Amino acid sequence: MKLKTMKYLHIILVTISSVVYSQQVSDSRQREIVFTSVNVIPMDTEQVVQNQTVVVKDGKILAIGKNLKYSKTALVIDAKGKYLIPGLAEMHAHVPPNDNLDAHKEVLFLFAANGITTIRGMLGHPSHITLRSKINSGEVFGPRFYTTGPSFNGLSVKTAERGAEMVREQKAAGYDFLKLHPGLTKETFAAVSATANEVKIPFAGHVSYGVGVWRAIDAGYSSIDHLDGFVEALVPGIEMIPEQQAGLFGMFVAEKADEAGIPRLMRELKAKNIWVVPTQSLADRWFDARYTGELFLKDPDSKYMDKQIVTQWIDSKKNLMANPQYDAAKIENFIKLRRKLILACQQNGVGLLLGCDAPQVFNVPGFSTHNELKYLVDSGLTPYQALRTGTVNVATYLNLNNAGTIKPGNIADLILIDGNPLTDVTNTKKISGVMVRGQWLSKTEIEAGLKKLEK
Repeated sequence: MKLKTMKYLHIILVTISSVVYSQQVSDSRQREIVFTSVNVIPMDTEQVVQNQTVVVKDGKILAIGKNLKYSKTALVIDAKGKYLIPGLAEMHAHVPPNDNLDAHKEVLFLFAANGITTIRGMLGHPSHITLRSKINSGEVFGPRFYTTGPSFNGLSVKTAERGAEMVREQKAAGYDFLKLHPGLTKETFAAVSATANEVKIPFAGHVSYGVGVWRAIDAGYSSIDHLDGFVEALVPGIEMIPEQQAGLFGMFVAEKADEAGIPRLMRELKAKNIWVVPTQSLADRWFDARYTGELFLKDPDSKYMDKQIVTQWIDSKKNLMANPQYDAAKIENFIKLRRKLILACQQNGVGLLLGCDAPQVFNVPGFSTHNELKYLVDSGLTPYQALRTGTVNVATYLNLNNAGTIKPGNIADLILIDGNPLTDVTNTKKISGVMVRGQWLSKTEIEAGLKKLEK
């Protein structure tokens, strides 16, 4: 795979201005934190339990009910008319792959301020192992952090032997997942996937064009992200079409897709328990001609990104649309096909996980995860189903029996919002406060922290 292709695929945030700031959070390990008169959306079922008191102590939900007793020294939050939901997860996030702790803290705060209480970093760096430890110990405030190692791609994995060696190195280093990027051959992919299965470290991410989604499924991906390889798998004779002609995620050949193949794809994904992270926000913002750089500049979220990065994103959009193969109407149909695939996953029991690939073209960390929820609803999911992709589903995927729902004994990762997300999923953006591991970040503290991060 050419270096140009790698650069095109991931224009990620590797240089962030070093804004040093401190956050004062209320910690339930020091005193109880109590929400009164709050409407609870537990997420174990589609319901709103009205006018509840929720008591948090030592980082966990202690009790839920009415007329509960709590300490006189408790921090009491009047939540009348507000809604309490589990914290959301961003399962295709990016933390700068460098040693700059201030840059790491900045991205972590953008996620946490938006109620993203768990992230999976999808382009690892040795510093991320240390960062994960600092978050776990409380030295650094931020979401729970799962990290992949450095990328497996056509540049880093030249031989099958090197691929197997990299797997063992990353397993020994303590990474949670392996990140697969484009450019792997059948031979190098076979070595990577077989060794990963042998040493028991899950692998996730892209599906290399030369590998294809059927081999990816058979090999046992933990999650396939971006719907990568899905469209191509529906195109008859795809093996005869060069990768550059097919385009990123098959965007230039989607018109040739035979949708009669969707049921088979869903059966195979479900049979192998392959999870899917759609990152539909890439399609709706980067690929769709109707979303422009000018629109992004008018988006209030854009003020948290460096001008240099925004310029790169705008240039990336212009370069895509300047491609002779780009046809706005055909790309619009490609996006509609992606939405059909997302809905098919939901309808056929294929596990969906919330993720939007931020920071990536026109996707700002934290804020864009809420946009992704709306794109899932636009694909046909109900608001409840969309919310599950970032709560219940993530807990299932990560084998956590004390997360993803609101009930006594669960970890206290919570978002307090000013509207019912079950009637309008965009209400998740109306954040009144966030709790991460029982640490409370008020709306005032969120706004002050965000103000310091404006560019």
